[in-house]
Amino acid sequence: MYQEERLVAILEFLKRNNRISVEQICSLFDVSRDTARRDLVRLEEEKSIVRTRGGAILPSVHNEVKNYSHRLKTVSEEKRIIGKKAASLIYPGDRVILDASTTVQSCAEQIENTDCTVITNSINLAEVLSSKQDVNIQLLGGKLQKEHRFLYGSSVVEKLSEYHVDKAFIGVVGISERGLTIAHEEDGTVKRKMIRQAKQVIVLADHTKLGITDFFRFADLKDIDLLITDKTPPKAFIDLLRKNNVELLTAEQENEGED
Repeated sequence: MYQEERLVAILEFLKRNNRISVEQICSLFDVSRDTARRDLVRLEEEKSIVRTRGGAILPSVHNEVKNYSHRLKTVSEEKRIIGKKAASLIYPGDRVILDASTTVQSCAEQIENTDCTVITNSINLAEVLSSKQDVNIQLLGGKLQKEHRFLYGSSVVEKLSEYHVDKAFIGVVGISERGLTIAHEEDGTVKRKMIRQAKQVIVLADHTKLGITDFFRFADLKDIDLLITDKTPPKAFIDLLRKNNVELLTAEQENEGED
């Protein structure tokens, strides 16, 4: 077997088993320890593995969180469906918090021009709502995260302490048995405070976020009241929600009958 073929086979073994030892390479491919080590050196140079004492493991994979403009274009139909369902839960006279996630922005875009008050730390969302004459907007002031278009910092958290609202609509990067997670701690700190100021906490997450755990946990499942998603989750995930007294609202039926 040529080295290139062995390297492919080693990676396939790692994908199935997470780790491989020099001894295993020798046994699987009938090669010497020196040859096995050279294979691992080659794979390490290509950044395909991380060498360990006596073998190798696969490198950790972190999904890159794209900038706000890029995320607006991602799974846009799913976000529209979820946003429409979420917007239908905002009634005249409501006082609500909307965070800086792109799925929550889709909710803002579909809010009827009705007399309600929206508190947000998203400059994009404030711009969207500015075209709705009857919607009152409270934009939280703070330091601007330019790439992801949200305001954060102690001034934002302190100002949130002054508000008590009917509902908070929160977006996530991941929601799992480990709770609600996000990529940036400064964003998560603001979301955590938003949750504490609301009578009802509503999480908006498309099906790709379910069962995912990202970098920073800002809330537990028991901290939320309702999850709106676009597809019916697996039974194990539904059971997890029930265990934590989280209601589930699936918006996939909104697609039916539409062109």
